[in-house]
Amino acid sequence: MRIRPLSIAGAWEITPALHGDSRGLFTEAFKAEVLSGVVGHRFDLAQVNLSVSAAGVLRGIHFADVPPGQAKYVTCPSGAILDVIVDIRVGSPTFGAYDTVLLDDIDRRAVYLSEGLGHGFCSLADGSTVTYLCSTGYNPSAEHGINPLDPALGIVWPTTARDGTPLTYSLSEKDTAAPTLADAAASGLLPDHAAVAAYLASLT
Repeated sequence: MRIRPLSIAGAWEITPALHGDSRGLFTEAFKAEVLSGVVGHRFDLAQVNLSVSAAGVLRGIHFADVPPGQAKYVTCPSGAILDVIVDIRVGSPTFGAYDTVLLDDIDRRAVYLSEGLGHGFCSLADGSTVTYLCSTGYNPSAEHGINPLDPALGIVWPTTARDGTPLTYSLSEKDTAAPTLADAAASGLLPDHAAVAAYLASLT
């Protein structure tokens, strides 16, 4: 298992070793000890979410209030997605920047994003299945979103599916109505970089 830090502090790409033969494939998709050694604290699994998306579906950009926030370990066991991590921590040196990782059923990579970061993805194939290991359970009053098509974010979303066909984006009503990054910051909705750092330092 190889772990590579992304350009957004607090996010990593995880590439597992794949062991395959004529019967199929085996991989260690998650190793708590390895992850905690990189992240600096234990990952407490509170909830596992699963979504299935048609090609062109955009989900995000989602985030949760800190504390406690919600760290996520995201994989795509079937299909393919472009996974996007956005730095929404006010005061961060990379505030407003994003990084991407292709998650699919070929390389079987994962991403881990710490509390205080924004997350979204674009499905690149019909039936793309995404699993999220979450450090906290669902709390609708503390969970928010930013419009993934906000021009200020400048996210370069894919225009073609994995099979080469053009993508037509599809968003939920909630994500469509989500504020821009600037509006979310002006309303005090976004996490503070220093407060997030202090909270993460308190975790063991």
